[in-house]
Amino acid sequence: MRKTSSVPLLLFALTLFAGIVVAYSLYDTVGVNTAFAAFVAAFVAGALLARAVQVAAAWDRAIVLRLGKFHGLRGPGVFGIVPIVDTIPYWIDTRVIASTFRAEKTLTRDTVPVDVDAVLFWKVIDPERAALAVADYEAAISWAAQTALRDVIGKTMLADMLEGREKISGDLRTIIDARTEPWGIQVISVEVRDVLIPSGLQDAMSMQAQAERERQARVILGDSERQIAEKFSDAARAYAHDPTALHLRAMNMLYEGLKQNSTIVLVPSTAVDSMQLGSTVGAVRLARELEQQEGVSH
Repeated sequence: MRKTSSVPLLLFALTLFAGIVVAYSLYDTVGVNTAFAAFVAAFVAGALLARAVQVAAAWDRAIVLRLGKFHGLRGPGVFGIVPIVDTIPYWIDTRVIASTFRAEKTLTRDTVPVDVDAVLFWKVIDPERAALAVADYEAAISWAAQTALRDVIGKTMLADMLEGREKISGDLRTIIDARTEPWGIQVISVEVRDVLIPSGLQDAMSMQAQAERERQARVILGDSERQIAEKFSDAARAYAHDPTALHLRAMNMLYEGLKQNSTIVLVPSTAVDSMQLGSTVGAVRLARELEQQEGVSH
């Protein structure tokens, strides 16, 4: 809401005060009627002066009509009009204005009801057209933005809407700017703030995302097992041509098992026969029993 300037009120007060002084001075010389007439004249002059002098803020533009026809734009600063003949029906704010708008329970292209909140940033670049081409440009912008939002939602899939808000914002800006350009209004940007979907669909999408993560985990696990199998296959081919290396690997495995204070080590019989581990295992077992007996005797 535009704030009223104090300059016209000050001019009216000064003119009225001057009229009172003049009326008081005439009261003793020419009589009451003349003094009263002087006071009335000062009151009317003050009112006309206050009406004639207007002040517009730096961001305001006044639409001046003379006898009903467009006469011109006035402002910013102090300007004058002809009282009674000129009128100011509109004060146009030329600053950037932010307007919120939304679409409720609007079906997407894949028939999903969504609630979308957005913010529109716009400004008046032609005050004359904004005042004369449309009755209420602020309400017209609001309705244009809402209808454009519903049109875009109806042509967009839900997945694209959730992932591509920048594209939706760009489409909305283009549509709204094309509709408001004849009114002298420029759309600076449109920002989609939030997209709300039904709670049941949210649960389903959450379950779908969880299932997708589990599938990816199983794929990664399977790929890891395949890589391990390939490494084992490469090791088997290496050991097949080097029995000594295989024997050393078997001894290392046996050592790793015994150093954990294990009393029983399970070795496949085929490994015992092929790697000649029978004597080695027996020797190690005998050595451990002797150590235990010595510990008891001490």
